Amino acid sequence: MALIPTETVTLIQRAKTGEDDFGAPVYEETETEVTEAVVYPTSAQDVTDTLNLTGKKSVYTVCIPKGDTNTWDNTKVIIRGKPYRTIGVPLVLTTTPLPWNGKIEVERYE
Repeated sequence: MALIPTETVTLIQRAKTGEDDFGAPVYEETETEVTEAVVYPTSAQDVTDTLNLTGKKSVYTVCIPKGDTNTWDNTKVIIRGKPYRTIGVPLVLTTTPLPWNGKIEVERYE
């Protein structure tokens, strides 16, 4: 069996830390490196399905390693030095023999 290439992606999570003088929320961003993630181009059918359902164009699918406890919902992700944003919530598999049990699609984010 061939080895599956993995890479490290950076997850940028936002946490509300308070409010400013006008009552608008203030957020703090924290960066977390996720190692052993698999990143691959999203299939043409999945791109079409995601575009029809959400209006967002999926570029990559990220496989999330087992045991990862980070929040992936509506989060920025740095892949190969470029920013992306997750689409929806991760699909989590209950049983799998592989070292990954979740996946999520991402769109290009400027």
